[in-house]
Amino acid sequence: MYEFEEVAQMLDEIADSMPYELYRDLNGGISLLPQVKIHPQALHNDLYILGEYIRNSLGNAIVLFYGSIVRVYGNVSREELYRQLTRILHHEVRHHNEYLAGTDDLGLWDDDRIVDYLRQNGVQPK
Repeated sequence: MYEFEEVAQMLDEIADSMPYELYRDLNGGISLLPQVKIHPQALHNDLYILGEYIRNSLGNAIVLFYGSIVRVYGNVSREELYRQLTRILHHEVRHHNEYLAGTDDLGLWDDDRIVDYLRQNGVQPK
């Protein structure tokens, strides 16, 4: 299992390696929170939210959930964890940039993944 500070350090390194222009208007920055976050449509507390792009009256921010990340990737190699953290951060940064561009293709893709999850678990989505 990986310690919070170790994951935070990897995320800082990944974030620093990305072009600064991708963070335009991300005034709430990128945060790593300690908790586990379960998706509200999880059927058996088995669908973890690894990160979120948040837009509210305070601005735009990216939040990643350490507890969820280590539940899903806590037993993989350091290299694999780094790859997954990169994938998660890229995903959330894409949400931000699609919002700035007035699109939500990734949000639609995310919704399709939830529909797939529900169908795989014998639930017909509404």
